[in-house]
Amino acid sequence: MLEELKEQVCRANLELSESGLVILSWGNVSGIDRNKGIFAIKPSGVDYAKLRPEDIVLVRLDGEKVEGDMKPSSDTPTHLELYRQWGGIGGVCHTHSPCATAYAQAETELPCLGTTHADHFYGTVPVTRKISKEEIENDYELNTGKVICERFKGIEPETIPAVFCAGHGPFTWGKNAAESVKNGIVLEMACKMGLDTMSLSGKMQAISQTLLDKHYLRKHGKDAYYGQN
Repeated sequence: MLEELKEQVCRANLELSESGLVILSWGNVSGIDRNKGIFAIKPSGVDYAKLRPEDIVLVRLDGEKVEGDMKPSSDTPTHLELYRQWGGIGGVCHTHSPCATAYAQAETELPCLGTTHADHFYGTVPVTRKISKEEIENDYELNTGKVICERFKGIEPETIPAVFCAGHGPFTWGKNAAESVKNGIVLEMACKMGLDTMSLSGKMQAISQTLLDKHYLRKHGKDAYYGQN
């Protein structure tokens, strides 16, 4: 099962590069086997063109590496904290995609401006607070995860599977590694549309709650009717 997980996580990381969300070795994706308490993640600094399933590193939820010849991603503690705090997620994706990173750098949230956004995110994509000097100097990556979870108090992470880390970039998540990447792709497109909307209208006006409910709930939840399921 863990070999299959490594293959899935490798494929998800390669999709980051193929989708245009990352360049060079930027970004990373992980996926978790909840039954075993082990997650798989991209090794640190490895070029996507050279990435193979056998390169993927396995890490326990206590932070101990259990398999892999290379160091895991430097963002591993952030992924670890999200997995620890949110038992309903199965994959985490981090990128520095241009439009989503612009929102993070501007410390600006993304309201639900239209139905494309509403199909995937049930409301405003939030931005975290700035991480403090002390948090940067002591366990920076772990504290990044803690700041994300702090921002989501009162928000169901499964309904808005994305966040902007102030001054840093976006993280997305999903039921598995592949879905976390899909949500990263959708977030980048929604951010591009947000920037274009602001350019044209000079404002970002959220759609009505009624329209948001209609589009989100027709795809998600017990009464969803979109698609063939």
